[in-house]
Amino acid sequence: MAPKSAAAKARSPAPRWQRRADARPEEILEAALAEFDERGFEAARMEDIAKAAGISKAAIYLYFPSKMALLEALIEAKVAPLAAQAQKLAAAGQADPLNALKLFATVAAARMADPKVIAVPRLVIGISGRFPEIAEYYRTHVVAKARGALEKLIETGIANGAMRKVDTAAVVRAFIGPLFFEAMWTHVLKGETALADPQKLIEQQFDVLLHGLEPRA
Repeated sequence: MAPKSAAAKARSPAPRWQRRADARPEEILEAALAEFDERGFEAARMEDIAKAAGISKAAIYLYFPSKMALLEALIEAKVAPLAAQAQKLAAAGQADPLNALKLFATVAAARMADPKVIAVPRLVIGISGRFPEIAEYYRTHVVAKARGALEKLIETGIANGAMRKVDTAAVVRAFIGPLFFEAMWTHVLKGETALADPQKLIEQQFDVLLHGLEPRA
């Protein structure tokens, strides 16, 4: 058989193994999330994740040495950006902390509309009793960072008179709770969603929340 011409080679689709190497970790994570979501973390197998990502079982270990490493990477890719956003807004929103809080809530609600985002904390919650180390990882890499940033914003608001004196830890829970509930209600319990219109959801939440934060005579 005659060898293919350069033109014929150019027309031939590239095999999966010729994909850009820098794209593979993302593809592996997407495959892992799908497998974890369908089969559960403990039942999912690395070879099935590798197959779904279009690579060999041996190749997946070049990127992620274990399922636990995959789940930690999913936390960093899907959920940790929200904590980073909270820290960024806390640093930039000192002059107007209430507006910074509202902006973060809007961003968070929009991200939580994505089922792939909420799938990660749902996985962590489901296995935290058997794998306390992953609960600790999530707590330190996501929750503690976001909570610390939001508490800092509220403390700033109290200091500059934009908010009355409150228990900052309690307010952060009151702030995050409705958003997390809405995400679980939508993606886990399959209830009617308010995340389709995140702006309206946040306006309603802040209408209630701010009446408890405004300075009192």
